[in-house]
Amino acid sequence: MGPVHEKLALLNPRKPDLQAVEVDALADSGAVHLCIPPHVQIQLELEETAKKEGTLADGSKKLVPYVGPVELRFKNRIGFAGALVLGDEVLLGAIPMGDMDLVIIPKTRALDVNPGSPNVATSVAK
Repeated sequence: MGPVHEKLALLNPRKPDLQAVEVDALADSGAVHLCIPPHVQIQLELEETAKKEGTLADGSKKLVPYVGPVELRFKNRIGFAGALVLGDEVLLGAIPMGDMDLVIIPKTRALDVNPGSPNVATSVAK
């Protein structure tokens, strides 16, 4: 299908006076977590809460900072996630996409709100 990039706003909910950072994120349902580059961590003043070992696309493993919470905004959706600090672009994985009820539309290669619930995010809680 190829890469899917969309604009997201990232915020630090612990510091509401900081401006949101608008990013061009790579949405990948094959990835799991939210990943942010170090410069985004610095801009949002996100504190490291732990280290996590991440498995990269090439199969290698790397110990990286885990920060959060990060508030994510896309269209009429809001979500919260922890983030692994690595790479040089924002990567939106399956967990934050699921939390915000977002889907990748293969035909248009775009990230969008779930067409089955366009007005409010839905979730299964059973």
